[in-house]
Amino acid sequence: MILGIGTDLANIERIAGTLERFGDRFKTRVFTQTERAKAERRADVAGTYAKRWAAKEACSKALGTGLAMGISWKDMAVRNIASGQPVMELTGWAAERLAAMTPPGHEAVVHVTLTDDHPWAQAFVVIEARPLAGPGVLDTAPASPQETPHQD
Repeated sequence: MILGIGTDLANIERIAGTLERFGDRFKTRVFTQTERAKAERRADVAGTYAKRWAAKEACSKALGTGLAMGISWKDMAVRNIASGQPVMELTGWAAERLAAMTPPGHEAVVHVTLTDDHPWAQAFVVIEARPLAGPGVLDTAPASPQETPHQD
C-alpha cells in the first residue's frame, strides 16, 4: 500500500546562486558528507545538489510533514547504490515519522527517482508499506538475482 507521495521541482540556477553566496555553510547545513562528496565529484555540481534538494523536499512531503515538526534536512539523505540507482536513507525524526506511519505487520520502503533538464531538477518519492513475511504468510516477492540459481 502507498503511505505517501511527494514531488519537488528545484531550479538549478537558484541552487547555484545559493552555493555561490553561502558555500560551505549551505552545504553542511543541508547535505550529508556522502551527498557533498558525490556532488563535488560531478561535472554539474549545482545540478547534483539541486536534485538532492528536490529529493529532500519530496521526501518531507511524502512523510506528510513538509519541512516542519522537527524534521532536519540531514534526516533525509540520498545515496547511490552500486548500479547508480538513488536511494533515500532516513534517520532521526524522519525515521521516527516513517516508523509511526507504517502499519503493524508491514515494512516501509522509500522509493526515489531524480531527473534534471537544465535549469530544472525534479524528484519523486513514494513511500510504500509492504507486508512482512511471517508464519502463515506466503512470501510472493520475486527472488533477488543473488537468490536465483544460475541455469546454463
